[in-house]
Amino acid sequence: MYVVTGATGHLGTLAVGALLDKVPAEQVAVVVRNEAKAADLAARGVSVRVADYDSPEALAGAFRAGERVLFVSGSDAGRRIPQHTAVVAAAEAAGVGLLAYTGVLGGPKADFRLADDHKATEEAILASGLPYSFLRNGWYHENYTQNLAPVLEHGVVLGSAGEGRIASASRADYAAAAVAVLTGEGHEGTAYELSGDTAWSLAEYAAELSRQTGREIRYASVTAEEHLAVLTGAGVPEPFAAILVDVDTAGIARGLLAGTSGDLARLVGRPTTPLADAVAAALNPS
Repeated sequence: MYVVTGATGHLGTLAVGALLDKVPAEQVAVVVRNEAKAADLAARGVSVRVADYDSPEALAGAFRAGERVLFVSGSDAGRRIPQHTAVVAAAEAAGVGLLAYTGVLGGPKADFRLADDHKATEEAILASGLPYSFLRNGWYHENYTQNLAPVLEHGVVLGSAGEGRIASASRADYAAAAVAVLTGEGHEGTAYELSGDTAWSLAEYAAELSRQTGREIRYASVTAEEHLAVLTGAGVPEPFAAILVDVDTAGIARGLLAGTSGDLARLVGRPTTPLADAVAAALNPS
């Protein structure tokens, strides 16, 4: 049995879809907080298990011995260490056959704040003794393209990453890689540095938006303090805004999200999705 946690989130949804393209629904189980959101999967024959990362008691029944589990990291920055520790403990108690965890590019070498929870989770998985694969995901195209309205309104891509470069890929690319590991052989004890084939700067991103829209869109490189003020002024909670700024200044600006190992393309068996394609899809949704 193949199991996907966080199966109704952005990445989890894509991973389940890719998994169902490869194996029968009867061989797939999903772990979700809200059973209603997985009703379509249940109708297809997928086993739906209700559990919350915040509830160790519920997680205790989420896995079975020998199952191959895609552990999609939680989205609650600042709460993920106890949540993830509970997931690892449940997987260890069940004796799963493989725990594939979606972490962050660079693993132990990533020293920006967003990486802290992921590094602690990897340490917990190693301590558990479970067969594992670390899927260290780089940045997603969608981190930039999923909310283009303010960029198009103001004609500005704003960031505090300076001239730093980003080797992003689409969520679908990362989901396909996760499924390749989950359903493949020989991935135990591995750590994959997953990123796009080409790194780009925010100035180049702004230029691509200009090219595709026919409008002048520029990159405004601001200080960390200015960036934080803009984000909080737009309604982003201050703790999360501070993490986003730190990704720019301590991660992207220092080249920590620019690595192009080729692992992602090798796992999916094709080139990664170009940024230009993600921009086109966001500008012209089907």
